[in-house]
Amino acid sequence: MSTVAVAAPSYSGPAILPERGVAKVKSVLSGDTVVLIGRAVTPQAKAPEIVFTLERITAPRVASKANDNVDEPGAFAGREWLRALTVGKNVMFETRKQGASAGDRVYGLLFLQGTECVPQTSANLNLAVECVRNGHATPKVFGDSYMHSDSPVPDASDEATDANGNVHVMEGADPVADAVRDYERQLQLAFQEAKAAGLGVHGPAPLVRTMKNAGDDFQTLELVEKTQKLCSGSSVKCVIEHIFDGSRFRCIVTDDDMATAGLQYSSFTLILAGVAAPRIANARLETSTEPFGDEAREFVQVRLLHRELNISLHGTDKSGVCAVGTVHHPRGNIAVELLKNGLARISEWSARMMNTNDLPALRIAEINAKRAQLKVWQHYEAPSLSGASEISGTVMEVLTGDTVSILPAGQIYDSEAKLQKVSLASIRAPRLGNEKYGKPDEPYAYECKDRLRVLTVGKEVKVDIHYERDIPMGENTEKRQFGTISSGKREDVGEVLVAEGLAVTQRHRDDDEKSPRYDELCAAENDAKTGKKGVHSVKEYGRRTVNDLTNPQKAKAYSGSLMRAGPLKAIVDYVFNGSRFKLLVPSENCYVMFALENLRCPQPSPNPGARAVKPAEPFGDISKRHARSTLMQRTVEITCTGVTMGGVITGDLMVGQGGQRRDFCLEMISSGLATVDQRKIDYGEAPRKIVEAQTAAQNNRVGIWSLEQEKRTEAPSRSTLKAKEEIATVRLSEIRSGNYVFLHIVGSEAAKVVDESMKLFTSTNGTGGAPCDIKVGKVVAALFDDGTGKSWYRAKILERKGPKAKVLYLDHGNVGMVSAAAQLRPLDPPLSTDRIPAVAKEAQLALIKVRSLDDDEGVEAARMLQQLCWGKNLTARIHCEVEGKLVVTLSDAMDPTPTVNERLVSAGLARAPKPMDVEMVTSKMSDGQSIVSLADDLKAAQDDARKSRIGMWRYGDVGDEDEEE
Repeated sequence: MSTVAVAAPSYSGPAILPERGVAKVKSVLSGDTVVLIGRAVTPQAKAPEIVFTLERITAPRVASKANDNVDEPGAFAGREWLRALTVGKNVMFETRKQGASAGDRVYGLLFLQGTECVPQTSANLNLAVECVRNGHATPKVFGDSYMHSDSPVPDASDEATDANGNVHVMEGADPVADAVRDYERQLQLAFQEAKAAGLGVHGPAPLVRTMKNAGDDFQTLELVEKTQKLCSGSSVKCVIEHIFDGSRFRCIVTDDDMATAGLQYSSFTLILAGVAAPRIANARLETSTEPFGDEAREFVQVRLLHRELNISLHGTDKSGVCAVGTVHHPRGNIAVELLKNGLARISEWSARMMNTNDLPALRIAEINAKRAQLKVWQHYEAPSLSGASEISGTVMEVLTGDTVSILPAGQIYDSEAKLQKVSLASIRAPRLGNEKYGKPDEPYAYECKDRLRVLTVGKEVKVDIHYERDIPMGENTEKRQFGTISSGKREDVGEVLVAEGLAVTQRHRDDDEKSPRYDELCAAENDAKTGKKGVHSVKEYGRRTVNDLTNPQKAKAYSGSLMRAGPLKAIVDYVFNGSRFKLLVPSENCYVMFALENLRCPQPSPNPGARAVKPAEPFGDISKRHARSTLMQRTVEITCTGVTMGGVITGDLMVGQGGQRRDFCLEMISSGLATVDQRKIDYGEAPRKIVEAQTAAQNNRVGIWSLEQEKRTEAPSRSTLKAKEEIATVRLSEIRSGNYVFLHIVGSEAAKVVDESMKLFTSTNGTGGAPCDIKVGKVVAALFDDGTGKSWYRAKILERKGPKAKVLYLDHGNVGMVSAAAQLRPLDPPLSTDRIPAVAKEAQLALIKVRSLDDDEGVEAARMLQQLCWGKNLTARIHCEVEGKLVVTLSDAMDPTPTVNERLVSAGLARAPKPMDVEMVTSKMSDGQSIVSLADDLKAAQDDARKSRIGMWRYGDVGDEDEEE
């Protein structure tokens, strides 16, 4: 190998580099300066680096802040020539001059074997000479100065020329001087050649760049859009100029396709898509280097720094300053390599911008690094599950659009604790609102929950649990399992929701556990966005409005249309007990309270945290659980036949389809989980098939009937107790309708005691309110002004409406709305209704039916009752008690015939009873002769009113529908 003999270094101190050696070019700073990197002493040590400048030549300076981002003529071309020739390759160096510390620059010569750019020869190429020959640099000492120096000029006999045209001086007596002269001669000859050929800086118009920086001179998003539009393959050719850390680089666009857009040679910051490497210290932001940050940067520098590579730009970060893209290297994907070596984590937000086909390689690389606990994962521990990692079972209920309740296979549903709550992994469904706090549903919340209901409820599913989270639940937390639910042929029901635009994927933190199918979910979400489905639609969401018929007044008003509609499809929204449900009727767009006709189910235990109104009865919980497992959120068929005073629609319910279709009422009776209403049996209204089913259950002693004998020995049935008629003198204290009143027993000692006690209570406590427990059904003291001044009265709370409460004054029967803070206070225990019963008795006029106060005839009936009875002593025949109300016949003490009941019927403002109404009252009396006689009188009075066409009969006969109203 023939090389120039190098003179001994002029610096006599400790050498930074040896006189000769081999190193790799890490980067090229300009046309005459490179950064050399050696080998690390140990695997943990950092490889040494040195800035190396070629001796005795100078190249134009490239653009920087120091020269206003403008190149000196030909600077970039020279830098690019040297960069393409040397970066990443081993070169031989000879040092001529170096500083006293490792940070100083070294001057010397670099030699490279032949390449595609420079032909291969037997001699190594002197890069300084080649740089001058190609017009990218000039000698520091030009020809004239050299020729007039004191150094002797070699004659032609002392010269030899190699195959590349390099002139070598034959060895003489002074090897150092000979080497210097030989090197200078080569530089001068190379300079003359470049100048003669007009190469590089000697050309007529050397390239001069004016650097453009993203964010200052152009918008990064513009660069992304132009790249996708102008560049072939939608990737732009760039040089990686600087490595900030393992996943953030500064790049310069060198692609000729970008020249037309004026963005060639522009500079921008690139975030490597799909990964996030540890950050490097930033003095300006006062941040420190994260563990393995230096190693990650070094890993990337060795492989990418100053390489010209194609980059696919996907978009920008949220600030719009940095571009996000993928670097295409001939030898692989740098993002995958970072992950594989544990030097980065997957960045979910930027991974979403990538082609979904590129993501599996990233996932696999990260999973392998986690398992091996490499670098950033050195303390990683796989998530531990509190339960099984796989669950098979039946979905009992859909709680929200992404959470279900599952009964595991092999488990018996004998307790709510057996149910497991599972949420869909990496899925976020629109949140349901809270009616109590006036918070509405998010758009598509109902649609998402209903779609999940259709996909899963009542079906066998398989769940793969991936991770767990502690979910805040009020003051406590709940450990929730998250997994992938597969049902039938659907591998992931969560993907179905996302694909239909009813849910979105969860935005995880980079170190969060997530679904293994996360990339498939993101792909489905992108498809939904493209199709503008569901939550991604640009159309305004039309909020659903459902008519709530759980309100008794509304239920009664609409009951007629429901009964006329015949069989209706309904969805069971809630199960109160084995025979009472809240239903959604889609065809009628309404919610209703629905109870099975002819059926009575035992009372179940109250829900956790709820107030126990009634004690639980045997088999009550079993009955409710059977109804939940069979009906909850299933589509059923109902036939409405009636409505109760409380606004509960009654009727029959069929569950199942095809050969599985069955009468749920019959199923409950046959299982011994419910009984037939005894009144229906007594009146002969109960269907024969359910009576026979109950008889069979009794004979087989199943369910409730296994305890029935014990119940009978404990206490006689209340239905067997018969009432005896009583005669009393009464005065009305409140009129609610034409047949519904409150009355006082004249001469009752209780009325006097209560009146005196409440006057004393008022004088003792004054008329100011006091804090008390305001709950529905609670008996308290309520303030009322009867015209003589404010006074306290016993009252029962009927309803709480914000700062006010609706109360029933127990001793008078009137209802009022009062301020909870100023007009209520606790009642003294001796005045409770347990000690002194309510003075005002609730009563209904026997056997007559009137219209409601919403109707003109209903108002007229109430007014006539007031005219006949108010302020008078009346004779009341108390027949019996029905549903807590006294059944009475009223007559004027001074004019006893006809009775008030008859007068209302005669005026056409009330109707006579049907036979079943008479039978119902007589069944509760020991002697029902008076009721039978009253029924005959009322019937005769009604016939007279009909013939006279008065009151409700003015337009002819009144149909059955009117009677129901």
